[in-house]
Amino acid sequence: MYSDKVMDHFTNPRNVGELDSPDGVGEVGNARCGDIMRIYLKVENDVIVDVKFKTFGCGAAIASSSMATELIKGKTIDEALLITNKAVTQALDGLPPVKLHCSVLAEEAIQKAISDYKEKQKSKVGA
Repeated sequence: MYSDKVMDHFTNPRNVGELDSPDGVGEVGNARCGDIMRIYLKVENDVIVDVKFKTFGCGAAIASSSMATELIKGKTIDEALLITNKAVTQALDGLPPVKLHCSVLAEEAIQKAISDYKEKQKSKVGA
């Protein structure tokens, strides 16, 4: 049912945890399935230098979060915004159709974290 990559990222997730003083945080959830994802960003010179996640959910949600963090680490903000749920799914060698929403949550969490980062940057400029 799940690819080897999904199982690997579920049983050995990368970048788990929280960042002290993150530059951006994105949290999303799916009320229907109960999955909740939170992504933390550390950004320097517009590059994501560190990223962590905390996810409450099924194996596919954890694997999607883990892969999403791997895909955006080292990318510029603009590059990270181009990461789609399809990119997450492909990087995991696919997800069952009933679990595709997990990759959508990962994409949305990335976008919310970047949006939070941009809002914080505006506040710094205006301060």
